Amino acid sequence: MVGTQLNWDQYATAWARLHGGFDPRSAAPVVRAWLRFAYHVGFVLGRLRVGPTAVTVFGVLLCFCVPLLVGRPGDGPFLGSLFVLLAAVADSVDGAVAVATARTTRLGYVYDSVADRLGEVAWLIAFWLLGAPGALVVAAGGLSWLHEYVRARSVSAGMREIGAVTVGERPTRVCVALVGLLVAGLTGLIDADLTAGTATMATTVWVLLAGFGLGQLFSAVRRALVDAG
Repeated sequence: MVGTQLNWDQYATAWARLHGGFDPRSAAPVVRAWLRFAYHVGFVLGRLRVGPTAVTVFGVLLCFCVPLLVGRPGDGPFLGSLFVLLAAVADSVDGAVAVATARTTRLGYVYDSVADRLGEVAWLIAFWLLGAPGALVVAAGGLSWLHEYVRARSVSAGMREIGAVTVGERPTRVCVALVGLLVAGLTGLIDADLTAGTATMATTVWVLLAGFGLGQLFSAVRRALVDAG
């Protein structure tokens, strides 16, 4: 029933059903702890009658603050990394609210996907503002978008499982943005001219992981769809 609060085991079962059968109870300790944290926050927000869409919108607004903050002298990149972290929490919690309160919808899934892509664009713009080359930033965004597009089209083509957890998944992009901005802030304290190089390096790592992850996904999709006949 819509609005019913699920306990952890019920939540994990429902979450797995929405994520290609991947059971969070069998995940690595760090991943399991993160998902359980999101569940508890989502449970509380559900009790407070905060809807998943409101959390999604809040997360996008946090992402949009990142490029606005990185230009601040001194602490800009540090604040940017903090807002990336807060946005990542919101990104996990919006889904947790939906699942924990049995309010998942196909439209909500679309909203969440669009919000993720907009957030990543904002983070890449922040790297560009710090000095990363525009072409590299565009390549990072394009490869990440293509990764998600291939997975979505594969599901439409009949792939029923997640296919592969690649090195270019959304959590990886969150980590690159978070660590990249944090290190850019630290190097900027040493020498302001190092900030651009650090932003370029972080964007390069993003491109490499996204490209390799796309290759992994293509391989998994090919196997899954060929086996399915």
